[in-house]
Amino acid sequence: MVNSPDARLLLEDRFYLSGEIPRVTPYEKGFPPHVKRSADGKSWEPDPFIMDERYLAAHVKGKGVVVFTACSHAGVINVLNDARNTFGDIPLFAVMGGFHLSGAAVEKIIPDTVKDMVTFGLKRIVPAHCTGWRAVHALANVYGDDVLVPAAVGRQFAF
Repeated sequence: MVNSPDARLLLEDRFYLSGEIPRVTPYEKGFPPHVKRSADGKSWEPDPFIMDERYLAAHVKGKGVVVFTACSHAGVINVLNDARNTFGDIPLFAVMGGFHLSGAAVEKIIPDTVKDMVTFGLKRIVPAHCTGWRAVHALANVYGDDVLVPAAVGRQFAF
């Protein structure tokens, strides 16, 4: 097992595991109510940015980079910005996973997220679990069925 904050390649260099995701968008503020155990293990302390979150990416030949998020506590736009900066000339093809846009603490950033997501030219957007129905609806209004494919248990994707 490797426990490191550094970005690295996995499985014979087929997948990229990010390092710490830079928080650069002004509206993605993490998850305000989140807490973590203190270093002494005796109390809890605020941890809204959840800095140990990572994403996984794969370059799919003839398509581009597919980015797999967990819950996007870093903000899905921060995740996509980091992936674009990491892969340079290779276009981002898809993003799949939770976009963490559900709940009163984060739903207010849905319009900014949808607006900024357009700048990546994604060909497939696959929102999952914590994206929330309001965000999925907002994404559907912009992207339609050609790009937006909500995740579901048992659904398979091929690129």
